[in-house]
Amino acid sequence: MKVLATIAWRNIGRHPARSGVLLAAIMVGLWAGTVATGAINALMRQRMTYLIESEIAHVQVHHPRFPDETRAADSIPDHDRIETWLAGDERVQAFATRAIAEGMAQSPIRVSGVTIRGVDPDAERRTTTFHESLKEGAYLDTDLRQPALLGKGLADEHGMEIGDRIVLTFENAEGDLVSAAFNVAGLFASASTEYDRRAVLVRAADLAGLLADRPIRHEIAILLRDEAQAAALAADLNEAFPDTLARTWRELSPELNMLVELGDVMLLIVTLIIMIALAFGILNTMLMALFERKREIGMLLSIGMSRRRVFGMILLESLVLTALGAAAGLGLAGATIRHLNRAGLHLDRFAAGAAQLGWDSTIYPFLSASEYAAIAVTVAAISMLASAYPAWKAVRVNPLEAGRDA
Repeated sequence: MKVLATIAWRNIGRHPARSGVLLAAIMVGLWAGTVATGAINALMRQRMTYLIESEIAHVQVHHPRFPDETRAADSIPDHDRIETWLAGDERVQAFATRAIAEGMAQSPIRVSGVTIRGVDPDAERRTTTFHESLKEGAYLDTDLRQPALLGKGLADEHGMEIGDRIVLTFENAEGDLVSAAFNVAGLFASASTEYDRRAVLVRAADLAGLLADRPIRHEIAILLRDEAQAAALAADLNEAFPDTLARTWRELSPELNMLVELGDVMLLIVTLIIMIALAFGILNTMLMALFERKREIGMLLSIGMSRRRVFGMILLESLVLTALGAAAGLGLAGATIRHLNRAGLHLDRFAAGAAQLGWDSTIYPFLSASEYAAIAVTVAAISMLASAYPAWKAVRVNPLEAGRDA
């Protein structure tokens, strides 16, 4: 093995220009692909984290008909018992109850369809990070009478400013239309411009008092200490309270679940594209080297080197070249990703389009140790496969013909 390694190393150094070009191609390709994978991971994680932490939480509880029909009458039965149950469960970090109504927002210049969310300011702050989206004005715990938070997109469409009054019209639990004036206390800007144009947040006590003559809750958002426990908690809630519907964030947001799974697929696709290009580079280089070294291989076979060892020598040369390029490429990619993870990758040029899709203009690429390992293993496997054909051609060299051709 030592002899094979020595020969392989000398053969690599015999043509430094050719070997250098292949090394550079491997390094640059892996660097670009790995950084791109880290950026894809960041986009997926950012969207998932934002939706879970700022809006849907890990588990939500509704009346079974509410998600499909969104009627005010379909409130959660026995919500007090559910809240007591959640307060005593160690898996639950925090929870927030909400009253929700689909309605219209009316200003002096236009009318827009909106989703009105009545929230408990203190519980919402413990459960979600939505309050961090507030850009101007005060939160709902202000002393202002019937305060409302508007998305900046909705406020701009209506020409509303802090201190203005907006009229909200919606259907109450009895099926009657109700209108009430709310004072704009603050403006928020989330990662999604569509959400900013559709959502109006008010205090749960103010909205519930207009919806019914009793305490009414349409949604309970639950934040867990460990996301992995979401499915188990939802199952326990459905068993303990059969008249309600508890669902995890994966069920609540199928598109978000698809994005999470898409991250793994994207890693595979990007890696395969790079590896296929790498395979052709290795194949071409090794075939050229084989053509030039036909006489040398014939001589090695003539003096007694077995064809199996010749095969191994060619594979070893390819593996050494790939290992050097991959080490340099992954090392450079790791340094780049660590820097971008700290400083952020700014996509300001695409900020408007990203906001439409619910992404922020700054992302923080990252790659897990298992993903680095998967890329390294894939590189090694592709290298072996790409060099198998040149190695097979080498062992078929006829020593007599090789000497005569020389």
